[in-house]
Amino acid sequence: MSTAKTHTESNSAAQTAAQIETPTEIARDVIRIEAEALSALHAALPADFDAVVTRLLEVKGRVIVSGMGKSGHIAAKIAATMASTGTPAQYVHPGEASHGDLGMITRQDALILISNSGETRELADIIAHSRRFAIPLIAITKKPDSTLGQQADFLLTLPNAPEACAIGMAPTTSTTCTLALGDALAVAMMRLRGFERENFLAFHPGGTLGAQLLRVSSVMHTGTALPIVSQETPMGETLIEMTAKGFGVAAVVEEGRLLAVITDGDLRRNLSDLMARTAGQVATRNPRSILPEALLSEALGVMNTHKISALFAVDETGQLRGLVHIHDILRAGVA
Repeated sequence: MSTAKTHTESNSAAQTAAQIETPTEIARDVIRIEAEALSALHAALPADFDAVVTRLLEVKGRVIVSGMGKSGHIAAKIAATMASTGTPAQYVHPGEASHGDLGMITRQDALILISNSGETRELADIIAHSRRFAIPLIAITKKPDSTLGQQADFLLTLPNAPEACAIGMAPTTSTTCTLALGDALAVAMMRLRGFERENFLAFHPGGTLGAQLLRVSSVMHTGTALPIVSQETPMGETLIEMTAKGFGVAAVVEEGRLLAVITDGDLRRNLSDLMARTAGQVATRNPRSILPEALLSEALGVMNTHKISALFAVDETGQLRGLVHIHDILRAGVA
């Protein structure tokens, strides 16, 4: 009897072990469920989407985004994305709104309220405020017949997809779809506004991203800092100019136009009779240059490709405007 019991327990343990999922299997299942929901959202984008984008583009104030709990975290991210891509936006916590922050929401604004169920009680005061002052209300919810859905002027309905958590209750799939919908709104407005890289830089001046979007004109040396000589300048004077300016190069200029460049390599190639020559006789013609409006990352690419440490900036007519050195790019944080 004891042997039979042991055998039964062993089979039960083996069955239990076989039923245990690995973390990788769980992860793939979660991603599959959420990906299927995103596919459903893609296939059936809410009918009000175009109208919502049109209305938000007309807003004279800000887009106020709000939600409670996990929806609140998503709301904050949506507001941040909009604000950084040309649409003035702000997250307002619904609890704080009920204790004075409703004053942040004006008639010039538009509201995006997020609630999967559409019955989040903390949103009640914001909903009432929007109706009282005729503030456009956009709802993101899975329940169009909910209180939020019925009160909204525009409805962005989430797909009726299961949550990816083990008990089917923790916000997972719903928040992923909401975030994707928020990104779609932000990018649609960004493109329709004609929001470009230079606009993005204005909102992201710090960090690596800001550095990657810096232009040559923002760091280049200009005016008297430039090592400039004419074609007739004796090489003795040219060496003095190169040494004084400290870039290891000199620009050969005529009537403001860059004609040629003198580098250390040019000096070595003409070493035997260097001092008997003029700058024009030593310089390399048709030098590589870059536009002042070009990105610093582009200038770095030119320097790396051609193994040079300095690059003169000229405008479309060939007029010399400045010089950027590899050290300037490194200090800017691009490399």
